[in-house]
Amino acid sequence: MATLSAKLASPKRRQLAIGLPLFACGLLIAPVQAKSDIHQSSKILMGTRLDLTLQGADANTMNAAASAAFSEMARLADMMSRYRSGSELNAINLAAGLQPVQVSAELFDVLEMAQRVTKGSNGAFDATVGTLRDWNFDASSPSIPTAQQIAEQLPLVGANGLILNVRRRTAFLNKRGMRLDLGGIAKLPIMQAGMRQLLAHGVVNVMINGGGDVLVSGQLNGRDWRIGLRDPRQPDRLLGVVALNKGFVASSGDYERFIMHQGKRLHHILDPKTGYPTQGLRGVTLISDKLDRLNGLGAALMVSGAEAGRTRLKHMLDVDALLVDANNQLWTSAGMSKRWVRG
Repeated sequence: MATLSAKLASPKRRQLAIGLPLFACGLLIAPVQAKSDIHQSSKILMGTRLDLTLQGADANTMNAAASAAFSEMARLADMMSRYRSGSELNAINLAAGLQPVQVSAELFDVLEMAQRVTKGSNGAFDATVGTLRDWNFDASSPSIPTAQQIAEQLPLVGANGLILNVRRRTAFLNKRGMRLDLGGIAKLPIMQAGMRQLLAHGVVNVMINGGGDVLVSGQLNGRDWRIGLRDPRQPDRLLGVVALNKGFVASSGDYERFIMHQGKRLHHILDPKTGYPTQGLRGVTLISDKLDRLNGLGAALMVSGAEAGRTRLKHMLDVDALLVDANNQLWTSAGMSKRWVRG
């Protein structure tokens, strides 16, 4: 793992490297603040660049901790990826309509979480949108389904078709052709598993940055981690900065993965009711120290829209939120208004 003794990459360069998600969360450290006990390393996982920033005096401990964290996150990412033909997730997809599949405890936990988020969002979040398999938002090989393809696949989308057996730890998609996509809910649990490895190795000052989703513990240079929130209306500009010493910052938006078609932005968050990209919000940023309170919520809010999102978030006192609607209007919850410092 690389040890940075002089300075860390500039915020602008780091954000460009991870593709400028809607609210790119980044480490803000002036060069004069960087110290020899700051250790940083990166890997490509889950379709994005995953950065670890650790602070500790023992370089050997930092290296071993980072290696263990990356290994664990890679193991879980391989298990839950729909892009790996041999993954456990794809075993469920291949057995759709045929038989239940016994899965690992980690995958089962994420599937249970997905069902809870679906129920709590009245279906706005639905992991079975993977059934809409003809969308591809990779800029190198984009694909847009025809209206006929969506019409044929949409009846198979529905979380009620995912049947979990807790006693046997099995998952079953009850209709042939159904598929799961855990892209909206697996990343944060995987990052949390990486954090557990780091803490187990005695590292207490940590930031994990995964394509705009951030998990932190402890402090940097004796003060809380500072995380920049980028403006979707002007992606090179920061909306503001939040300070955090424990918990998650999760972002969702139409700038994360998208393609342009006939002058229209088509992004990767699909509405399970229509089969097309959502239209209600441009972006969501959520902060909480409780994984189950915000995981999957960003995608659900992108589907349900600004008004429903504001109503729901006003009652979630343990989640701080920032929304940008389709008209570029900014809204912050009471907790977020107190937490962030405008740029």
